[in-house]
Amino acid sequence: MEKAKPLSEGDEAPQFYFRGPDGQERSSSDLAGSPYLVYFYPRDNTPGCTLEACGFRDNAKELDALGLTIVGVSCDSWESHDKFRAKHDLPFALVADESHEVVKAFGTWGEKTFMGRKFEGIHRMSFLVGNDGKILKAYHKVKAKAHPDEVLVDAKELL
Repeated sequence: MEKAKPLSEGDEAPQFYFRGPDGQERSSSDLAGSPYLVYFYPRDNTPGCTLEACGFRDNAKELDALGLTIVGVSCDSWESHDKFRAKHDLPFALVADESHEVVKAFGTWGEKTFMGRKFEGIHRMSFLVGNDGKILKAYHKVKAKAHPDEVLVDAKELL
């Protein structure tokens, strides 16, 4: 198993596809010319992931006012994402990366350890992408509860 090798500030954000909150299939190229946040989380409906998603939901109006689009990524299915979004009233897009293409492109997939067991999985990380498609800020160490507020502060400063 390899360790995660996340992208950093200044790197070009990889292209990816997602389903918007309206159910429409979209591409990151649709976001060209405007900033967006791609946040990676391990699994729908788990305590930390729910805290983080609900934090972004609670900050969505302020982030939207800054022109920032939020996109969440996990390896859960579309069906799981649809239930997660509906249960928590999430107003942003989610990526069902079942093939692991997006998590590998951003470098957030790699060896993890939980309760002494090693396995491959998604590391909780985020990337704030600027109008030019380059990463303005890479968050390699994320605390689920505090992260949405951290992104809001940074977005106000950087955008």
